[in-house]
Amino acid sequence: MTTSQTQIATVAAGCFWGVEHLFRKQFGEGKGLLDAKVGYCGGKTAEPTYRAVCSGETGHAEALQIKYDPDVVSYRALLEFFYRMHDPTTANRQGPDVGTQYRSAIFTHGAEQEGIAREVTDKIGREWYAGKPVTTAIIAAGQWWNAEDYHQLYLAKNPAGYECPAHFVRTFPPLS
Repeated sequence: MTTSQTQIATVAAGCFWGVEHLFRKQFGEGKGLLDAKVGYCGGKTAEPTYRAVCSGETGHAEALQIKYDPDVVSYRALLEFFYRMHDPTTANRQGPDVGTQYRSAIFTHGAEQEGIAREVTDKIGREWYAGKPVTTAIIAAGQWWNAEDYHQLYLAKNPAGYECPAHFVRTFPPLS
């Protein structure tokens, strides 16, 4: 179900299977998430494949594109959760997953999202990750490419499948 208020958020936080799984768990079932797709963003290669992205030569990140209802969940809340569920202080890495495809990034859709992303990133850097550099890139969303079908809902279809150990919800106090 989509409404006229449907908006899109695009983030990258390492292996996209766990990112999708945690966002669906947190915001699914009427909590604002209308749909989510894993795919590739931020690179230079048209119609990239998983194998090509894993080579590191396409420039793409494994990413999650979320369609959400802003009357139910705010973009700010999505970004705060994004920063709770991965480690934004490790450049091109989440746990044992290493490479530019595993970078932390927020791909913004317009000036309003960019402003919110910069504000939230600044706050989490000072309040949650003080003393560690936040490596999350904030850049305008370019072309989105859906990942292959077998990657969509991967952990729902394969409950014992690989899940990055760096993907878990961290407990932080609310941002000021």
